[in-house]
Amino acid sequence: MHRKLTLPAALLLTVPPLLWAGNAVVGRLVTGMVSPITLNLLRWSIAFALLLPLAAPVLRRSSPLWQCWRRFAWLSLLSIGGYNALLYLALNTSTPINVTLVGSITPVWMLLIGRVFFGMRISIKQWLGAGMSICGVLLVLSRGELEVLLQVRLVAGDIYILLASAAWAYYSWMLAHPTTEPPDIRRDWSAFLLAQIALGLVWSALFAGAEWSMGLGHLEWSWPLVVALLFIATGPALIAYRAYGAGVARAGPSIAGFFVNLTPLFTAVLSSAFLGETPHLYHALAFALIVGGIAVSSRR
Repeated sequence: MHRKLTLPAALLLTVPPLLWAGNAVVGRLVTGMVSPITLNLLRWSIAFALLLPLAAPVLRRSSPLWQCWRRFAWLSLLSIGGYNALLYLALNTSTPINVTLVGSITPVWMLLIGRVFFGMRISIKQWLGAGMSICGVLLVLSRGELEVLLQVRLVAGDIYILLASAAWAYYSWMLAHPTTEPPDIRRDWSAFLLAQIALGLVWSALFAGAEWSMGLGHLEWSWPLVVALLFIATGPALIAYRAYGAGVARAGPSIAGFFVNLTPLFTAVLSSAFLGETPHLYHALAFALIVGGIAVSSRR
């Protein structure tokens, strides 16, 4: 599904990566205060409470949601329960800049999943744009040195974010193909998101329970943690998901996938400001390849 990129769609798709960059930086800042899966559960619990007054009827027993609960269970597993948990796990062993840059392989997953599962026809320009994104990812993994690339070993954080990117790509394609969703829910963004959060909390609670049962969970309440939770539950969760869904509807999932790759730029700026992590030259070159991929792939 390849559509013309308009200015409103581009603006909508720019909002999520800015907020997700903040999410990555905050997720790194609170690693010592809360374990990653528990952080994900707390984040979406707060988002659920904030959104409930706007869309509570979608959860009533008579709601058409329960006629297609399996689809929403998959949507919530791929995004709220899966992608976000894997992101916070990745931040435990890698820096925000590296995590978001490795996550730039998302457009490749978008094209492959679109071709295999949704019958998408892939143009040469899209393959070229995806190839540029892959080069950017390899540049990060190699830390800008060919010798390192030849001996590269993926750390746990890299593997987690690669899996998260695949989950997000499939989620995006499902958004673009609303096969069984009731029209009333689909048209109301708050109801549509609350339905995903409600079922996503089930997945998140199961995963958090497993984290604590394995002795990996920890939680130390403090005012900085409370502020961090309020931020990631509103901006990167509610606002970003709303803007991303609207952007996918306007531009299609393949183009939206490339805009996700703006996240590293914003992450580099925020990491430098709040974490003291100075970006290197290879980060800039990798980002240039990523932006080039957006430009090439979005041309009709």
